[in-house]
Amino acid sequence: MPRLKDKYNTDVKSALMVKFQYKSPMQIPKLEKIVINMGLGDAKDNAKLLQSAVDELGIIAGQRPIITKAKKSVANFKVREGMNVGAKVTLRGARMYEFLDRFVNISLPRVRDFRGVNPNSFDGRGNYSVGVKEQLIFPEIEYDKVDTVRGMDITFVTTANTDEEARELLKLMGMPFSK
Repeated sequence: MPRLKDKYNTDVKSALMVKFQYKSPMQIPKLEKIVINMGLGDAKDNAKLLQSAVDELGIIAGQRPIITKAKKSVANFKVREGMNVGAKVTLRGARMYEFLDRFVNISLPRVRDFRGVNPNSFDGRGNYSVGVKEQLIFPEIEYDKVDTVRGMDITFVTTANTDEEARELLKLMGMPFSK
């Protein structure tokens, strides 16, 4: 079976080279990393909920997440500096391409009333973020073992300089943007 990275890069590189007329192959944007972030505001007091969320994120990503801590104290949210407030995973290399393939081809079609992802969620520097409302769209998660439905933010970090280049890169990699 050909590696996913090779499958994506050969066809995508040639299409981007033609469309944007780069002078050097090193100018072609590529996917650098995927960051999956899960905020756990409700689990800050309960260590068992925090651990189950970390376990689920680890199953989804295929590697162990790190627990993020609050940088500042915020009285309105009842959060003190240093409290556990979330979990995140950074995927690179083969795991990144494998996650992208599963996300685009298996998980996104399982979203209710799915008509494509928002094509305007770029940050101006070529990075794309998409929010997922529930972790149940991933087939690795067993429905019966879920205690709380949690959402997550998935950020695709690219080396593209503009949003247009990044949009084309992700579109060629199979991201289903809505019309």
